[in-house]
Amino acid sequence: METLFVFFANFRWQDIIDIGLNSYILFRLYVLFRGTNVFRVLIGIGLLWFFQRVASSLGLIVTSWIIQGITAVAALIIIIIFRNEIRRVLQARNIKSILWGLGFRRTTTPTEIIAESVFELSQNSCGALIVLPATQDIREVTQNGTPWHGNISKEMIKSVFWPDNPVHDGAAIIEGKKVSEVSVILPLSKQKDLPSHYSTRHRAALGLSEQTDALSIVVSEERGTVSIAKKSKLYEVDDKIKLNRLLQDHVGIANPESDSVKREKLELAAAALISFIFICGVWISFSQGLYTLTTIKIPIEYMNRNPNMEITETTTNSALLHLSGSGALIKSIRPEQVRVRLDLSKAVEGSNRFSISETNVTLPPGIVLKKVEPANVDVSLDVRIRKKVPVQVDWKGSLPQQLILTQVNLSPDTVTIVGEQTKIKSVATIYTEPVSLDKLVQSGEKLVKLVQELDKYQISDESKRKIRIIFTIENRYTETPGTTE
Repeated sequence: METLFVFFANFRWQDIIDIGLNSYILFRLYVLFRGTNVFRVLIGIGLLWFFQRVASSLGLIVTSWIIQGITAVAALIIIIIFRNEIRRVLQARNIKSILWGLGFRRTTTPTEIIAESVFELSQNSCGALIVLPATQDIREVTQNGTPWHGNISKEMIKSVFWPDNPVHDGAAIIEGKKVSEVSVILPLSKQKDLPSHYSTRHRAALGLSEQTDALSIVVSEERGTVSIAKKSKLYEVDDKIKLNRLLQDHVGIANPESDSVKREKLELAAAALISFIFICGVWISFSQGLYTLTTIKIPIEYMNRNPNMEITETTTNSALLHLSGSGALIKSIRPEQVRVRLDLSKAVEGSNRFSISETNVTLPPGIVLKKVEPANVDVSLDVRIRKKVPVQVDWKGSLPQQLILTQVNLSPDTVTIVGEQTKIKSVATIYTEPVSLDKLVQSGEKLVKLVQELDKYQISDESKRKIRIIFTIENRYTETPGTTE
């Protein structure tokens, strides 16, 4: 479960696009080449690739190498041997149908073939008589049929009723998807009040409908009309769409086109799902199978420190991260993408120990943290305080013998320092930069800098980093009035 969580936690949006794009490309190949020899070879190449991955995972080096070579040759064979078939498929489609058209294959039903054939015979003024039996056996009332057993097609039906064909005068019996008999003689109708323009075919069709529940189609050779005989009635049909609907009702087909479309949609949905699963398998195989290990040294960032406390000491300021991931991702890592952060919000005065784990490390998606060195970091913190201390001049050298320094005033004479409590508690005085007495011959002023021990403290006011020294120098020996040598 933990492995699965880590896997999905490192799943990137780029991986979603990668899988989705390649799944769609594979699905488009299926849509374009289904039913062709190219598609069968593609399936074979897919199976070879699968066995190659299995052999590789089992450590069968030679077998894996051989299958990999066969796969490469097979891919080349597709381009060379099937180039004409590939070109024919692509040329027959426009850009839209290649990229996103589903291209449903329309299946022509037997009733559609019959309807189209009948009206083509009508246009050519070619007489015809076709019978579609229902539940009753018509063999008891028909005679002299010639077995045919040919699959239904427009060419088949037109050739049966072509004038030069010896069997064109009789009726053709169609059962299911086959022409079962031709040159069949049907019983003539016994009705006396039929129109004079009804031919023998019309009377035979009507006669059969009077004795059975069969449906008969009559094409008039003289007038080119198409008529239907059923249940002792004979009436004309104007177009092939209406005829097809009547034939579907007769054979009990509600909506064959809708059923075929549903089946094809189901087939395409299954192909899309299989494409997605296959590409997911390929992606997992490559992303997990080509893992690379690397080590990166990253500086540690200390976050949310109490502003009144200072970090006085740490056992380390950087961490060594051992990372794993696919070779492409490892090579693309940028320094700013990897960060190690420690939260000091709960740190207390003194020594604190923090553990470095996945929660403290920020990594790019797809990269997994394997190990951290060191696993723990000790951080010492101290309270930051302010302290007022006097300023003292650091005199160097000495005045000439006849001179004496009688008065010294400092402005300012004290400064406030800020630092860690343990470091500045021993600071009692701040000295100025060395001031040489050798060059002083008279009273005056001098501006000098203060000496700071930056590792211990800082002066809180920047303007007080320089001190003004006002000094008075007098002669050591003064003459007494009235005294002579």
